Amino acid sequence: MLFPRLITLFFLAISLFPRIVVASGRVDSLRPKIEALKIDRDIELSGKLDDPNWKLAQPIEINYEVTPGDNTPAPQRTTVRTVYNSRFIYFGFDCRDTRLSELRAHLTDRDKLWDDDWALVILDTYGDYQRSYEFVVNAYGIQADLLRTGSNEDASFDAVWQSAAAIDSSGWTAEMAIPFKSIRFPSKPDQHWVVEFIRNYPRASRVQTSWVPLDRDNPCFQCQGGIIEGISDVQTAGALDLLPYVVGQEKGSVGDNTNPTSTFSSGRVTGRVGGAVRYAPAPDFAVEATINPDFSQVESDATQISVNSNFALFYSEKRPFFLLGADIFDNRTQTYYSRTINNPIGAARVIGKAGSLSYAYLAASDRNTPYIIPGEETSDYIATDLESFSNVARARYDFGKETFLGGMLTARTTGSAHNFVGGLDWNYKFLENYYFAGELFLSDTKEVNDTTVFSGARSFGSTGYDAKFNGEQYTGTAARVNVQRSGRNYSINAQYFDRSPTFQAQDGFVPGNNTRMAILDQQYTFYPTGDVVDQWTIQLNNGLHYNYDGIRKEKWALPSLFAQLKGQTYITILYFLVNDELYKGVQFDNINRGEISISARPSTYITLFFNGTFGRFIKRSGSPEMGSGHSMNVTAQVRPLARLEVDLSYSRANLSSVATGDLFYDGYIARTTGIYQFSRELFLRVIGQYDEFSRDINLYPLLSYKLSPYTIFYAGSTYTLSDFGEPFGIQKAATQYFVKFQYLIRG
Repeated sequence: MLFPRLITLFFLAISLFPRIVVASGRVDSLRPKIEALKIDRDIELSGKLDDPNWKLAQPIEINYEVTPGDNTPAPQRTTVRTVYNSRFIYFGFDCRDTRLSELRAHLTDRDKLWDDDWALVILDTYGDYQRSYEFVVNAYGIQADLLRTGSNEDASFDAVWQSAAAIDSSGWTAEMAIPFKSIRFPSKPDQHWVVEFIRNYPRASRVQTSWVPLDRDNPCFQCQGGIIEGISDVQTAGALDLLPYVVGQEKGSVGDNTNPTSTFSSGRVTGRVGGAVRYAPAPDFAVEATINPDFSQVESDATQISVNSNFALFYSEKRPFFLLGADIFDNRTQTYYSRTINNPIGAARVIGKAGSLSYAYLAASDRNTPYIIPGEETSDYIATDLESFSNVARARYDFGKETFLGGMLTARTTGSAHNFVGGLDWNYKFLENYYFAGELFLSDTKEVNDTTVFSGARSFGSTGYDAKFNGEQYTGTAARVNVQRSGRNYSINAQYFDRSPTFQAQDGFVPGNNTRMAILDQQYTFYPTGDVVDQWTIQLNNGLHYNYDGIRKEKWALPSLFAQLKGQTYITILYFLVNDELYKGVQFDNINRGEISISARPSTYITLFFNGTFGRFIKRSGSPEMGSGHSMNVTAQVRPLARLEVDLSYSRANLSSVATGDLFYDGYIARTTGIYQFSRELFLRVIGQYDEFSRDINLYPLLSYKLSPYTIFYAGSTYTLSDFGEPFGIQKAATQYFVKFQYLIRG
């Protein structure tokens, strides 16, 4: 059987992995240290650092400007104090500002403060430089949190913690209270955590200052932090969270949305109740389960232009149950994509860490199973009413210094059909700024034997198998290997990517296969000292793409230039100097096109963004043909008041035949979002959108009251209107009204 062989391979690989890597948890005696002070009561947060316990802690200073300066003196004075008790660890920031009139701060929803002045705490609670918690607060006490893995930051991470801030005549102060129940750390009496403090000071440049000096030639940001000592006896055994919810909704729609005379019918009002439970008998182990979960999305996916794309589009996960602990399941091949678990009856998960070994297991029973059927030049997305059961298992051994070896298994069964995927992934750091990383996966697929579900007859390369659901069984492989150097000035990344024609990951996001690709990416960065440019980078990306029959599908050479200017302006310019592609048997040469991206935050009131690609594209629908045109997006974020935000975006795509000048397509999507933040907890948001391609008008009003990421009340609706033109005009196509209440009960 496939699974026993993969499990044996995984543990054998761990036992044979080179022991020359540095053991995790090693503390560098030369690093700066904080001695956390234990107090005997909770601090009531005011944001003003006026509790007497703050004065007992020794302040440390954030002295180094690390962006755009290179460990130069910080332009403003910032101090941090740290205390803790049996329930919380507290951080207090005192941010002085001699240019307080230029302060950038807004009253907004959590996780939307990145253009503001803010203070950041980074905690690597295991000291193995693999994952870190990031807690951020702005001058109004608005929160943001992320989970850092290597150089990647996951903004979907949400923790329950408290914050407050206050602005005075010469700066601002902020307080954080992070419950020990909200983070994972080793089950031992004394804790030694890696910590870093950052202050963001956006003025003419986006200045960032740091507690410790940061070496730009060391790509491991987490490895350079200081140490928190003195935290003891803070076990969180028996932590219990309950998350019940109730939802009510009413839906209506036309019988045929392509027929302007179709009758509109309103549905009956329906209700739904359910909930989740999380039990953590130790700070590094948790069991979670949910029954009849509500996975409805009050955050609408922004419509993407797909008129000239043959592959399934990726949408980020927004459902709370799947966001918790999602980082441990990640890999670059994307063999797990939680949105393929569409409408589960229930789901359960175990997440833990024993020393250097992290592990997780997820099981879910789905009532409406979707399929992404990959291919060489296209994919198909199929929504079904088939029931399935998914199992996802993950283990990873962290050797420290960003080095790890992991294994992952996924299994989805649908009646007698199945898809099993298993493999290994690793990252090995050597010579301080070199990495050797890779992934190897094997899949075994037995299709559903029902062509009424999917009857597409396209072939999987030269394997003799096809995409039709006719009960075929086949195996496939996927591999990704890269060697990378990341340095202060020069960086290089050589990678090889491979997916066989029959590789499938039905619990993941794998829209393309039958590919072998080699990519070489090089860049050199300059750090000038002047009044215009803070940083600029030249880059060259080259690649070759073949299929499994040895036929070259594509080659390219892509030089680019990036510049970081004063006024918080960022410009990227790139040009396909070489781009040849074989598509549907037609060879296209000289598909030259250029792209420019510009973002600017000239003041606290406005942020501007532009991205445009201009030149030649292949028309990929119907008969392929060379076209000339553009795709572009323009966005303006306007904040006339600290509580009000208006976002305006316009996306357009246009393509005409190079040979005849005939227009293939021309259309746009315009979207407006208005948000008024009454308080930190309460906001009203209205989204309006017009899609010229589908001729649909969408309206999404939403009232949100959010005490925490998980204690929420929503009331809202969605409206879809279709423009049928003369003589029918604009008609109502679909409506939905909903209310949701969810409350976190923490034991």
